[in-house]
Amino acid sequence: MMKRRHFLQAGVLGASALGLASMFRLDSMFAASPAGSVLPAGTTQSAGAALPAQLSIVEGTDIAAAVRTAVQALGGMDAFVSPGDVVLLKPNMSFPNPPEWGSTTHPDVIREVVRLCAEAGARRIIATDFPMRRSTACLERSGMTALTGEMPDLSFVELGEEQQFEVIASPDTVEFKEIAVAKILQRADVLINLPTAKHHGGTTVSFGMKNLMGLIYDRRIFHGTYDLSSAVADLAFTIRPQLTIMDAVHALLDSGPQGPGTVQTLNYILAGIDPVAVDAATLDIAQWAGRTLNPSDVRHIALAAERGAGSLQIAEHLISRNTLG
Repeated sequence: MMKRRHFLQAGVLGASALGLASMFRLDSMFAASPAGSVLPAGTTQSAGAALPAQLSIVEGTDIAAAVRTAVQALGGMDAFVSPGDVVLLKPNMSFPNPPEWGSTTHPDVIREVVRLCAEAGARRIIATDFPMRRSTACLERSGMTALTGEMPDLSFVELGEEQQFEVIASPDTVEFKEIAVAKILQRADVLINLPTAKHHGGTTVSFGMKNLMGLIYDRRIFHGTYDLSSAVADLAFTIRPQLTIMDAVHALLDSGPQGPGTVQTLNYILAGIDPVAVDAATLDIAQWAGRTLNPSDVRHIALAAERGAGSLQIAEHLISRNTLG
């Protein structure tokens, strides 16, 4: 089983040595089929066989029920978290805004994910982010402070100090050949990405792949020196969560990433094992900056697929769609 800490060491050998296998334990759980779909290791697809979905899209006003339904369609949290695991959650806590602004991950999403991880037997559940504004205000107004106070299974680690990061080699990426990532990744067995769906002035949208920038030390170089979209695609190739759960309850459709802007209450939760596919599917649920977007319209999503970080499309029979009453 490939744990996160092993993947970071493997980065010295180059991502090409890993092929297109998913990071973490997904390399042993799933193997690519000749048709490009993903099947549980050691299985073959037969006519009429019921397989866990690769992508789950749920609409419903009960956020907890929507999250649980989305994860269950992928095989349940037990497919990702084993008893005794340390689980690292990466919500978006970057701004001192309430969840209704759509710029931070809704606390009800995080709460239900923590419950699911605890039910699966996680030994420790840690949420982390690198807030872009004064951290106390970010955590209080986004709801994280209250959440950690009410849930003894959850702790929060704030990133921001240089000593919290370490440089790893990334020889097969385009914009950078090494990058400083959070050391806490080395302590985790499972990484679950919990982005919110929002507009971004620099990359058109900020979904799952863009949310991973909260795990690196130098974000300024992404915005100032690198081609931002290309660098985000590289990051998606370098850090790949086992599971992405997209909070599209309140979607910030413009004036992102911070807002305030136009917010549409969509009441969607999307979940998947392929971070590129989750981002691509999220484009379909709304108009962003007043436009209907295809993956080819968003450079970092298209580039991530080109560079092998994932796929832009999932076969329809591997997509679960649910509307909750």
